[in-house]
Amino acid sequence: MSAMEKATLGGGCFWCVEAVFTQIRGVQAVVSGYMGGASEQQPTYQEVCTGQTGFAEVVEVEFDSSVLSYIDVLEIFMLSHDPTTLNRQGEDVGTQYRSVVFYHSETQKKEAQDVLQRMQDHFPQDIVTEISPAKIFFPAEDYHQNYYAQNPNQPYCAAVITPKLAAVRKKISDRLKS
Repeated sequence: MSAMEKATLGGGCFWCVEAVFTQIRGVQAVVSGYMGGASEQQPTYQEVCTGQTGFAEVVEVEFDSSVLSYIDVLEIFMLSHDPTTLNRQGEDVGTQYRSVVFYHSETQKKEAQDVLQRMQDHFPQDIVTEISPAKIFFPAEDYHQNYYAQNPNQPYCAAVITPKLAAVRKKISDRLKS
């Protein structure tokens, strides 16, 4: 019997995070979007890219918790990006690229705090991942959805996402879809 849950995570460019989670067993859907801004209006990608809106590029991950726990999702997330760089992932710089867990319940908040504390041992610098209550999720424009799968040869995808996926696959090979 499936028990569907939702996780909302930001770890730099949403194309990267989406590409990781689409390959994980138990994940049913991944939608790229925006969360965390003060506005209750749908932002555009161009507005979010200014870094002035407060929105982060995030993915909303729908997963079957009878196959993959929320803690598993968080551990995969932490291993798939650098949670020690404030408002930055690689060459992507700005608050829209911050490392953030948006929790949907007090249980998720507690589990996120526990995972981040436990994962600190895996990193030489302090983890700066923000843990914040979920706000309104705004799906990104259609052309952002499933971006890597549709554009694997695009220069950013080839240079950044493909190597990241290879590294993540080695770390979590037991959790990949067959």
